[in-house]
Amino acid sequence: MSANDQIFAPGPDTEVALRHAFGRFGTGVTVITTKSEIGPLGFTANSFSSVSLDPALVLWSLANASRRHDAFANATHYSIHILTDAQADMALHFATKGDGFDVYPHQIDAHGVPLLQDCLARFDCTYHSAHPAGDHSIIVGRVTQVAMAEGAGLVFDQGLYGRFQAF
Repeated sequence: MSANDQIFAPGPDTEVALRHAFGRFGTGVTVITTKSEIGPLGFTANSFSSVSLDPALVLWSLANASRRHDAFANATHYSIHILTDAQADMALHFATKGDGFDVYPHQIDAHGVPLLQDCLARFDCTYHSAHPAGDHSIIVGRVTQVAMAEGAGLVFDQGLYGRFQAF
């Protein structure tokens, strides 16, 4: 860190700065899908992480204030789709809208979960646990099936979508 760096304590007056600081950590981008009372539902998340190989567990977090919170926090089945570098439009769509699956090729599995096509990887999950964590819930899923393809992943870094460039 240098003398010109911004230094602050997290708090109500620094929420925007904290969000920007968190955004310095580039991540992959996922769309999580489930069946809900109003039909198929999707949600863009970059908080995805693997947790355990045995049993196979993954996690992601969801804002408590999200109007889609309860549908996902209470879902018994859902799928996490890792997006390719050509799917930024899908990420943007599901970041603001939970429906509109007719725009993207998909199938519905035996549990009513929409399975998006042409993604880099997909993890079909069953509910394992949910944990309160400040203004979010941490959702842990048990992976029951994996689908994987070749390609490059979509990356989200400092508020922008892009692709990873190796050096």
